[in-house]
Amino acid sequence: MSKVFEDKTCAEFLLQIILQRHDLKVQSVQGQYDIKNLQGRSVRLDILAVDTNNRTYNIEIQRSDRGAGAKRARYNSSLIDANITEAGDKYDAHTETYVIFITENNVLKAGLPIYHVDRIIQETGEPFGDEAHIIYVNSQIKNETELGKLMHDFSCTDPKDMYYKILADRVRYFKEDEEGVLTMCREMENMRKAERIEIAKRMLASGKLTYEDIAAFTDLTLEEIKALAVQKTA
Repeated sequence: MSKVFEDKTCAEFLLQIILQRHDLKVQSVQGQYDIKNLQGRSVRLDILAVDTNNRTYNIEIQRSDRGAGAKRARYNSSLIDANITEAGDKYDAHTETYVIFITENNVLKAGLPIYHVDRIIQETGEPFGDEAHIIYVNSQIKNETELGKLMHDFSCTDPKDMYYKILADRVRYFKEDEEGVLTMCREMENMRKAERIEIAKRMLASGKLTYEDIAAFTDLTLEEIKALAVQKTA
């Protein structure tokens, strides 16, 4: 489903419903966006979007609870801050950011359709005002609200059964249009290769296997394994 929201119009529609801001306009959107961290772990974001007011949105679609933990949200938020700032920028120039997890399960366990996480001053209860927001959307709740219908469409595989035409048309493109099907097939292959690369990196980190063994286990070439090993030591 994340491929659908690489389309600017669909990403805009999604954010308008989740944030209840129907005036929101997206100026750019990128899927599978890599943020490199030379001092630590890099991440690949499902969706990174920027609106016309330069607010930045990271949208993560998570089946696994483990991939939607509080520390993961914090880490994504911090890397986005580092990625969108330049040397010499004043702190007050930092733009507003949102990390949005759309989760298959009710990760925060309170049975709510949506959870807004913001820092507060504990002694006063007032917002801290750092404009770094984290939102969890519980896709288990598929009621008759705008958000509930959106979550229904998230899990729907047949465009004919979807509430929102804008999403149904995009899903239909990937399922029925020849070019769309080819695009989706390429994307699936890219995702599978990315998973194999992550497994290879973990095997390299363990130091217990030869390059040849890792190549055989992951179906990567020996040259690719050697290149990953060079990246690891760089």
